[in-house]
Amino acid sequence: MERVEPRPFPPGDYDVVVVGSGPGGLQAAYSLARTGIPRVAVISRDPAPGGMFRRFPVFQRLISWTKPDAPFERGTREYEWYDHNSLVGDEREHQALTPEFMDRTFDVPARSEMEAALVEFAARGGVRVRYGCEWLSTRRDEAGFVLGTSDGEYRCRIGVFAIGVTEPWFAPIPGLEAAPHYVATNAPDRYQGKSVFIVGKRNSGFELAQGLLPWARRIVLGSPRPVDTATLAFSPLSIRYLSPYTEHVRGGTGSHVVDAAIERVERHADGYRIHARGTTWEGELALDADEVIAATGFRAPVRDLPNLGVALVNDNRMPALSPYWESVSVPGIYFAGNLMQASPGLRKHGATSSSSSVVGFRYNTRLLAQHIAEKHFGLERERPSLDGDEVIPHLLAELAHAPELWTQKGYLARVVGVDGTDGIRDQGIVPLADFVDRDGVDACAVAVEYDVDGTVVPVVYVRRGGRLVETSLPPHPMHSFGTDEHRRQLAACVAPLLSRRASRV
Repeated sequence: MERVEPRPFPPGDYDVVVVGSGPGGLQAAYSLARTGIPRVAVISRDPAPGGMFRRFPVFQRLISWTKPDAPFERGTREYEWYDHNSLVGDEREHQALTPEFMDRTFDVPARSEMEAALVEFAARGGVRVRYGCEWLSTRRDEAGFVLGTSDGEYRCRIGVFAIGVTEPWFAPIPGLEAAPHYVATNAPDRYQGKSVFIVGKRNSGFELAQGLLPWARRIVLGSPRPVDTATLAFSPLSIRYLSPYTEHVRGGTGSHVVDAAIERVERHADGYRIHARGTTWEGELALDADEVIAATGFRAPVRDLPNLGVALVNDNRMPALSPYWESVSVPGIYFAGNLMQASPGLRKHGATSSSSSVVGFRYNTRLLAQHIAEKHFGLERERPSLDGDEVIPHLLAELAHAPELWTQKGYLARVVGVDGTDGIRDQGIVPLADFVDRDGVDACAVAVEYDVDGTVVPVVYVRRGGRLVETSLPPHPMHSFGTDEHRRQLAACVAPLLSRRASRV
């Protein structure tokens, strides 16, 4: 599986250094190499591509889907909506690689299939990485940054850290540190006939519970917040893992999902005792379990970046990021991969982005590469001109099929700018938060979003004369946003922009 060339990128001076060879690092390396930035180095402590997928998920099956046969042909932009696991490439042979390795036992890939696809992407896409080179330290110098590594020092203007959210994080619960973290979970058969208490009700907790259902005699998941199935559209929790919750609400098979604050965990010779207090109910619990597993999440392995001034958020687990995934406190330090979730976007109605998953951050990372090239190296990307009568069909087509908009709902948008001297230009895909907050030329942005009820709707943002107007278009039971009514309403939203342009010509 591991196809690795001799080690490129020796220590020295570079324009950009990318740290990491998981999906975020591979996408960053691939996209940066195509911007025209002359000197981009990629380093990784791992021996080969794959990152976290060389080991996780624990029970070896992903939750994000890939549909090998879909309404659109593999390799087309539209097909990407049906393939949430492949990285995105500029050429057909670099695209839609994950389905090539799936045996179709499930509609989601196995860990090994995902790893194989990443290895193949690196090989076909010519992604060169210096493997076995571990980033150890960071400092500033007059030209930018110096990254100390196991191979020597790398000097660069820009650092891109695709280091994942992979360090185990324990909630501050007395005694919990005596229990194994998710990453140290044993094989399922090691839990046969045992009572297992899982601390945490996010994806990792339910993944463990799902995998242990055929083995454990009792499973309890506990954390303060309830599982709100009415708002799953806004949540990163995958319904694929909710069988333990289904059994709980039906009162069967020894699965329990408890809304409780875990006050302490006591380790005994025969197992554990968990002391908890209800959050959605009144009372206390004292439960005995043979095993406790802390599915309390992860933090980014940021090493000494905070000493450099990189601000952290979310219990100091992630860096604070701008809409373009740059450290808000240290310009020139960027983050790629699932760390991009630390840039939350607008979070309208509480909806989260898909930036914690490949399906979301692959697009973020491509935008990041373009942004770095333009902002720091003056390498402008192409912005095609449009005729006035092309604007509405173009935006409707994006609302109908653009994978960036559909996978990053309320987070990424397609923008068309209208300028008195430069004409009408397709500005491409941009972070919606940046468009909303930034002053600029008159422009229209379209996005696919959730409304307050969790219904998928198209939304139009028009910026004209420094004023921003937001308009939601009607939903559709089949999510078909190219109807005559959608066309009419979109045209009404954009008409003031186009008429102003016409009056200037």
